[in-house]
Amino acid sequence: MLVLKKWNNQDDKPNHPPTPPKLPIIGNLHQLGSLPHHSLRNLANKYGPVMLMHFGRKPTLIISSAEAAREVLKTYDLNFCTRPSLVGTKRLSYDFRDFAFTPYGDYWKDMRKICVVELFSSTRVQSFEFVRSEEVSDIMKSIAKSAPSPINLTEIFFSLTNNITSRVTFGKSYRGRNFDVAKFIEVVYEAMNMLASFSATDFFPYVGWIIDVLTGFNTRLEKFFNEFDGLYQQVIDEHLDPDRKKPEHEDIIDVLLGLRRNENGNTRLTISHIKGLLMNIFLGGIDTSAVTMVWVMAELIKKPEAMKNVQEEIRNCVGKKGKVEPSDMNQLQYFRMVVKETLRLHPPGVLLLPRECMKHCKINGYDIYPKTRVLLNAWAISRSSEHWENPEEFIPERFMDSSIDFRGQNFELLPFGSGRRGCPGINMGMATIELGLANLLYCFNFELPNKQDINMDEVASITVHKKIPLVVVPTKYVEPI
Repeated sequence: MLVLKKWNNQDDKPNHPPTPPKLPIIGNLHQLGSLPHHSLRNLANKYGPVMLMHFGRKPTLIISSAEAAREVLKTYDLNFCTRPSLVGTKRLSYDFRDFAFTPYGDYWKDMRKICVVELFSSTRVQSFEFVRSEEVSDIMKSIAKSAPSPINLTEIFFSLTNNITSRVTFGKSYRGRNFDVAKFIEVVYEAMNMLASFSATDFFPYVGWIIDVLTGFNTRLEKFFNEFDGLYQQVIDEHLDPDRKKPEHEDIIDVLLGLRRNENGNTRLTISHIKGLLMNIFLGGIDTSAVTMVWVMAELIKKPEAMKNVQEEIRNCVGKKGKVEPSDMNQLQYFRMVVKETLRLHPPGVLLLPRECMKHCKINGYDIYPKTRVLLNAWAISRSSEHWENPEEFIPERFMDSSIDFRGQNFELLPFGSGRRGCPGINMGMATIELGLANLLYCFNFELPNKQDINMDEVASITVHKKIPLVVVPTKYVEPI
């Protein structure tokens, strides 16, 4: 009887994932380093692709394999359908209803439907084609005027993605004299820095808020959310002005304001809901697209043979007409392989937005319990030698005749996540990235100033940027139009 009882107790013992040694109080925080995606991959190589760490008092599951990612994102999606609160925002007074951080439910489903069907469907994205074309054309002409003087492509790409996102969202009103565009850009960048920074409240419940108060973290967080609130309210008020001239093309705020009531006349969207959706659009759209464009150009400059191949393809397709049009994109197969390979090596969100376990389940045979945070290291997964030959090398040709795509069906390549939590703005983002890059590669040739070598060092925020801005010397191939 005693032997049987001991045997049963062994069967009931939880099978926890392997855990690196941790320190008192801080847990494994000291092991993250300045580039967490690198540090976590190194630890996963030692402890396995499903690894439990403790950041302060928060147990956090680190996923570093495609197989385990499939279990989290597909097999047990309902178990991991919520996210931890956004860096201590429960303590803030702002009222943005951010559906990205709510569990699945009627509200989440409605907001998701609005994003996928009303805001970022293929039809809606195509309706903003004229905005992308105009802004890309303006940027190309500006570069042509500067050539052959060195230009900062990092700044240019951020300006381009900001201009497109602002016009698509606010319409032409954002350029009005009463709206401070420079201040808005400054607030966007401050938001990105804040969301990537350390909040003691996240890792040390009950006492962490004291640290956040003493360091001024809460004050800064409250300040930038209030600034967003004021800027969004200003533009919304302009759109609600009864004397406003009806625009030729609806912008996103027009669309959202038109959805405030459902077919029964009941409230579907409040102004707070609209502000929350706007927050997602700007924080998720400007930075990620610009960063991807920078890494594409950096990889091409680093590998001249690939640069030559992609420029020949684009120029042979377009001829001398002076610009690449969206209708040309389907013919640019090698160009699209270049973009896909860059997304593999440099996913914009190297650690996908965290999830939180709601119900006990097993991942790769390990017991995972409620309130455990989950981080998927998309960067490590897309550089795994289990799925990729020579995974650290930039080889666009690996996608020739390959069915692997980045839209969430192939778990070895997850730059935009997967499933119901996948990025709803993928169509909009890719349209901007492709049109901007294709025109740049068509119109100009590039070299580095003083024939120097390119530096590929990274710096981590919510997205991973090139540490040193990409400065190049352009020379005209054609006159942009």
